[in-house]
Amino acid sequence: MRLRALLDTEALGLRLLGGEDELDRSVRGVMTTDLRDPSRYLSGGELVLTGLAWRRDASDAEPFVRILANAGVAGLAAGEAELGDVPDDLVEACLRHRLPLFAVDETVAFATITEHVVRQVSGERAGDLAAVVDRHRRLMTSGPAGGGPEVVLDLLTSDLDLKAWVLSPTGRQIAGAGEPLSPRTGAELAGRHLAATRTGRPGPHRAEVDGTPYSLFPIRNTGRSALPAPSRDARESVLSDWLLAVAADADDWPAARLDLLQGVTQLIAVERDRRDAARSVRRRLAQEVLELVRTGAAPAEIAARLRVAAPVLLPGLGAAPHWQVVVARVEWTEEGKDLSGGRAAQALLEEILVDPSVTGPDSADRIAVAYTGEEAVALVPLAALAAPDPDSAETPAVPEPHDSALHADALLGAVRAPLTAGLSDDGRLTLGVSAAVHSAEGLRGALEEARHARRVAAARPGPVCAAGHHELASHVLLLPFVPDDVRRAFTARLLDPLRDYDRRHRAELIETLMAFLDCDGSWTRCAARLHLHVNTLRYRVGRIEQLTGRDLSRLEDKLDFFLALRMS
Repeated sequence: MRLRALLDTEALGLRLLGGEDELDRSVRGVMTTDLRDPSRYLSGGELVLTGLAWRRDASDAEPFVRILANAGVAGLAAGEAELGDVPDDLVEACLRHRLPLFAVDETVAFATITEHVVRQVSGERAGDLAAVVDRHRRLMTSGPAGGGPEVVLDLLTSDLDLKAWVLSPTGRQIAGAGEPLSPRTGAELAGRHLAATRTGRPGPHRAEVDGTPYSLFPIRNTGRSALPAPSRDARESVLSDWLLAVAADADDWPAARLDLLQGVTQLIAVERDRRDAARSVRRRLAQEVLELVRTGAAPAEIAARLRVAAPVLLPGLGAAPHWQVVVARVEWTEEGKDLSGGRAAQALLEEILVDPSVTGPDSADRIAVAYTGEEAVALVPLAALAAPDPDSAETPAVPEPHDSALHADALLGAVRAPLTAGLSDDGRLTLGVSAAVHSAEGLRGALEEARHARRVAAARPGPVCAAGHHELASHVLLLPFVPDDVRRAFTARLLDPLRDYDRRHRAELIETLMAFLDCDGSWTRCAARLHLHVNTLRYRVGRIEQLTGRDLSRLEDKLDFFLALRMS
């Protein structure tokens, strides 16, 4: 389509501010950005939509427009919602670089322009592109007949013989045509995609799993649920964007085929925005409950709000459920500064809490995640205790609340690998899980418990760490907070003499000490585990005591050795 055609569509509300002589330029796609340098995401021919959040003063206009002009974009459309009017410095910069500039009325959503352009551009493509365009309206309808992303993916399979799947950032399948991807393959592809995107390389990215080539296209979230433009960080976007995985090698594709797939990702992005908007009720309920809990509201007031939330989160549940609280935080290190984002943590936590074996974009309907400036907090409902049948002669087994409860390590088991790739070497995700509580009175304690558990996780090494409530009553809680210099001095004094002796004599004193403590000081059990005679074991333990000056029959010395081994 031509830029000129945009002015003929009244519903778009566009006003031309400059570049009338360039209106015959062809538009190949749409890109929404508020990055100061979006060049890595531009391939030429795009209509660029911007909310102007990148602009701090008049000097910012010239470099921004120069980048767009050098990338070969078709035109620029600037929203008026942020500043009221498009500033003169931007108009002048566009005139200098012969870049057509439009003003977007604040009443017009960027999603409306994106949908119109994608539909028009796709409609003008020939041959095998026509089928996707014909079904575009079905995709966008809000009713159950709309079909969602599956409609487009089915057409890719039937018309173009392309197998494709929409995946979440953790590799969970959102939609697909034909046979579903295995969870292992989905996680592998998501990890490859996140790692490639973190390098700044534009998509599609190529990956091969079990001998099958895949092309991975990012589905950028630029709608209402996207991170706010002023605080948007490309690293956070990576962790929240979906991706389109196509079982084919796109390196040899013609430009028209690549354009088609880019158009498909834009259609799915609009659909994602519509579906994410449906989460607003659950998020609002979670935010309201969280605020009540944080401010110390009366339990009766919290209980009343929970009674409102329960039917939304667990429709059809008769009894009030048990609840768990999960706290997550995403942190980035940049030039000595620690940055954190609650919105990014919210998007990740909503994904982590979905059962990885469940497919479909609506499988998170019962998850309510709120966020503060630094952390995300999930209020997770659990099934209530089963009530005994008064007419039954038998007493049924009543499940404990923890039978269906979340466990910290299990939550991260399926997502650790892809998220580690997305966080790279400058990001961390830490997560804490509370015990289950059965009343409003317990929610404040559960929130604090989850926050303490997250701090325990944050003290551990690694980009993705979690801790549960059970770890708050263990020495594990204390060890991570011992200063590094104290750790080194304590372990060196106790263990270095044994390590030196082992290096010189291959005596395996460290292994013997660990086994002896694991066997609670039992000579016979420890000798059996190490396949030693008891007298040999006694000789080794005596040597340990001689080298360290400690007595392994004393509880205090056993405890010191135990802690030294755990901290080493």
